[in-house]
Amino acid sequence: MEWIDLSPWMRPLLAASIAVVLALVAHRIGRAIVRRVLRFSVVLTAMEQRIERPSAFAMPLVATQAVFHATPATVPFIEGVRHVNGILLIAALTWLIMSAIGGLAEGVIRKHPADTEDNLAARSIQTQARVLSRTAMGLVLMAGIAFVLMTFPGARQLGASLLASAGVVGLVAGIAARSVFSNLIAGLQIALAQPIRIDDVLIVEGEWGRVEEITSTYVVLRIWDERRLIIPLQWFIENPFQNWTRTGSQIIGTVFLWVDYDMPLAPLREAAQKACEASPDWDGRLCKLQVTEAGERAMQLRVLVTSASSGQNWDLRCAVREALIDFIRREHPQSLPRLRAELGEPPAPFDERPAPSPA
Repeated sequence: MEWIDLSPWMRPLLAASIAVVLALVAHRIGRAIVRRVLRFSVVLTAMEQRIERPSAFAMPLVATQAVFHATPATVPFIEGVRHVNGILLIAALTWLIMSAIGGLAEGVIRKHPADTEDNLAARSIQTQARVLSRTAMGLVLMAGIAFVLMTFPGARQLGASLLASAGVVGLVAGIAARSVFSNLIAGLQIALAQPIRIDDVLIVEGEWGRVEEITSTYVVLRIWDERRLIIPLQWFIENPFQNWTRTGSQIIGTVFLWVDYDMPLAPLREAAQKACEASPDWDGRLCKLQVTEAGERAMQLRVLVTSASSGQNWDLRCAVREALIDFIRREHPQSLPRLRAELGEPPAPFDERPAPSPA
């Protein structure tokens, strides 16, 4: 064993290699045990799946950090190796904590799926889980970067000098990061008060769409024609908008028609009722036809129809509109909107006109 003493790095490297192997073996054994214990919990299983890779990096770094700290300071470059290993360990632990938070949110979302008919509570929980987890992950990332910077002596001296002028620096930083902090606070307000939730139907700037994603800084609204509208979180705090699914997904839709005054309303009401009953998108709550306006040339009819969701209501309104137009065209074509005019005496029929005189 005399060859081990030929270099001061032989013993630390050998010990570090053994520590890494033992850490990986412990990680594999612990992963199998944890999977078996947590297989009945959806939330904990999701967390275990997310932290598997970062823990495989963190455990060997913890082992090597212990070995290098036990290494005598007389070993060349040991301080630099400790510093690099410490930075990698902080990065791995930051990754591990962020993955655990993300796994917790993912498990909560799995436990409360939103693909059910009455998904209001599930969408509320999913929104809180997504927004709060991303906010927490952002704070953990900032803390990890701060800890890495504090490992450099120059950064500590810079921090001490900045503390001497904390008022000016805080003012400048607050002005520069105003939008960042405002979006962060808006995210917390949205997560707690929940003016919007995942899969909510919103009308924003005249656009109809569903909330597809809520991040820590913006909201992605999926427009009906597959476009995406990106809106900062702060916008929802400062501006009014329509939320069609705030307390439930049921909705009342309208169908407007213009018809002539000689249109009988009773058969048209029956046609509207039959059109609603024939559509799978009607929930049976309301199908009502009313005259809402009387103009100088025609009267306006409004049909109120109800559905379980806004998407179904759109299809129902189109089906009812098509059915009523077809009914009027087929049964009462004279009742379509028309412009009346009298231009003097009507011309005589063709058969009664005098024959032309011979040339």
